[in-house]
Amino acid sequence: MSIIICSMLIMFIIRLAYLKLSIKNEKALRMNGATEYGVGVSKAITILHIILYFSALTEAIVKKASFTHISLLGLCLMIFSVIVLHTVTRLLGSIWTVKLMLANNHLYVDHWLFRVVKHPNYFLNIGPELVGIVLLCHAKYTAIIVLPLYCFAIYLRIKEENRLLRTIIIPNGIKR
Repeated sequence: MSIIICSMLIMFIIRLAYLKLSIKNEKALRMNGATEYGVGVSKAITILHIILYFSALTEAIVKKASFTHISLLGLCLMIFSVIVLHTVTRLLGSIWTVKLMLANNHLYVDHWLFRVVKHPNYFLNIGPELVGIVLLCHAKYTAIIVLPLYCFAIYLRIKEENRLLRTIIIPNGIKR
């Protein structure tokens, strides 16, 4: 099995592990009365994430892509994204989910990472992950077709998160 396919398989397994954590957190949040926002956008992001993974991998297999310096750059971005994902999930703890959910009396997490990069999960995790996958797999068509759609979905998610931050989360106070 090539380095590209192995890397994609490992990334997929890592993502499944974090999805399992998200589902666990979501169940606990719902039991405590949390509210979900942006359901349609969450579904679109999920579908686009799956499409990007399989489309990029299919391109790599069809093209018989070899592991080059471009692939290495992609792999480095993917590794960076996993480090950020781990950091964000650790900082947010039980309120982290892949869905946009607010706990009752949801407080703002005032960590320097969230002050410096307003949405690190998108800009330092998902963005580098997706670009990394496209580069790893030399997936030009995936980049041209799927990435713009994904960017639009993330734009809508960030817009909703900013509204919730402004109207609910920050007025609730800061988590110490």
